[in-house]
Amino acid sequence: MNRRWLFLMSLLVVVVLSACSQKSEEDVKERVKIGVMLSDAGLGDQSFSDLAFEGLEKARDELDITFDYRELEFTGTYKQGLEELAAEGQDLIIGIGFTVQEDMETVAAAHPDQQFILIDAVSELPNVHNITFKEDEGSYLLGALAAMKTDSNKVGFIGGVENEVIERFKTGFIAGAKQINPDIEVLSEFAGDFGNDQLGASIARDMIKQGADYIYPAAGFTGVGSILAAQEAGVHAFGVDSDQFFLAEDTIVSSMLKQVDTAVYEAIEEIAETGTLSEKDKVLGIKENGVSLAPIRVVNLTAQEQKKIEQLQQELADGQVTIK
Repeated sequence: MNRRWLFLMSLLVVVVLSACSQKSEEDVKERVKIGVMLSDAGLGDQSFSDLAFEGLEKARDELDITFDYRELEFTGTYKQGLEELAAEGQDLIIGIGFTVQEDMETVAAAHPDQQFILIDAVSELPNVHNITFKEDEGSYLLGALAAMKTDSNKVGFIGGVENEVIERFKTGFIAGAKQINPDIEVLSEFAGDFGNDQLGASIARDMIKQGADYIYPAAGFTGVGSILAAQEAGVHAFGVDSDQFFLAEDTIVSSMLKQVDTAVYEAIEEIAETGTLSEKDKVLGIKENGVSLAPIRVVNLTAQEQKKIEQLQQELADGQVTIK
């Protein structure tokens, strides 16, 4: 009797463990799968790609999703990386940066039932959803701040590559500076590269020699080099995309925050909750909390200057400012 009882109990344990195992396997299968194709600078740019990856990691930790990603350095082409992610059957594939657009559209057209998100560019394909930012609004505030605090009346802008997105950074920065001081001189140059810190440093040093005492790079890892060059020369700089104060704590006055991490997280959250994306085109500015300024450090603003920055920010949010 005891043996029979022990046998039945053992059999029950096996059945329960088997059921738990099957349930666990089902749970794993049901977890939302996200694929990400990173921008050309890849991880370690201390800016755009790293920020997007933070949103991805937050989604993994808080939403219990799984993810896979590809970097151009290892795939050779965006197309190869995107095709690999599509073959894995991801619930959503995210392309980080405007340079991904052409290859994403090729892969998306071949996989019409696959959902894609393109960040920083706009595609007309029905299965590609777009997220863009009003970089000119945040840059406008930095331009105004630079014009308030410059001693030389000359500041510099360094872009990664010449493109609509980076042009918005430049246009906003110049417009903000000239709103405060129409006579200010804004030096500008495009590096043609997002991943060359030495080139960024060289461009910044040249601008500093010409008298620029504030440097604003929108150039990924190239921009990191320009910030460090500004630190060496004892002039001020601005960060971009994320709060880059940690790079040069005596130099970074503020950063233009581009909430790519939040945009990535919220897109994944919507997919996890509903299985689809509700908006074809999402445009995020100051009003939508898509761009903002990091805390202002290193320099002290007068009460009047602080009030002016707040006024400009509100005017941008209310749509009262046209940036040209």
